[in-house]
Formats: sequence, C-alpha cells, structure tokens
Amino acid sequence: MASQQQHPLHGRDRPVVDRLLQVQSPRDQDLVDGARLLQRYRNFPGAEDIRNDLRTTLKTWGLSQSSLYQRSRAIWASGFQPNLAADDGLVGSGFDSTSEAPTPS
Repeated sequence: MASQQQHPLHGRDRPVVDRLLQVQSPRDQDLVDGARLLQRYRNFPGAEDIRNDLRTTLKTWGLSQSSLYQRSRAIWASGFQPNLAADDGLVGSGFDSTSEAPTPS
C-alpha cells in the first residue's frame, strides 16, 4: 500500500470543501471549485477526507464526476471569471488540459 501524504494545499482546500458540502443548489463558482478539487486530488496518495467529501457533494448535487467536468468546461467556455478577491486557493483553476495550446504565428 502506498504511503499517505499530506497535500500541500490541503489546509487551503479544506474550507472550500466544507463550504461545498453545505451547498444544495450549486452556482457556477461551486461547480468550478468542485471540478478543480476533484482533479487536484484525483490520484493523490492521501487526502481521503477531501475525496470522500467531494463524492458526498456530488451525490448531494445529483451529478456524476463526468457531468461535473462537462458543466465546468461549459462554464469556463462561457467566459466565467472566478472571484479572485477571495483568497481560496484558486491555483490552476482555469487550466483545461483538453485544449490545445495556440500555435505561434
């Protein structure tokens, strides 16, 4: 069994996850936060508490992980701008690995 590690952003992400657990009808920001945190902790060897709580959140919202990612991509594609005034660890929140990098002219 792999050793369990403490994610360097666990302390910043825990309050966000706690907030998401309280949301019954998610707003765009909630959906984006849920998607980025699911991605961040997807293969991390530790942080079971966060992964379990994110699964609970998805059940509450009636979404699968796939549908959350799909909705999150649509939100970003519509021009969504996160609230950068809130210092809640939005590290890497806008990166979409399915997009191709622009080619230099």
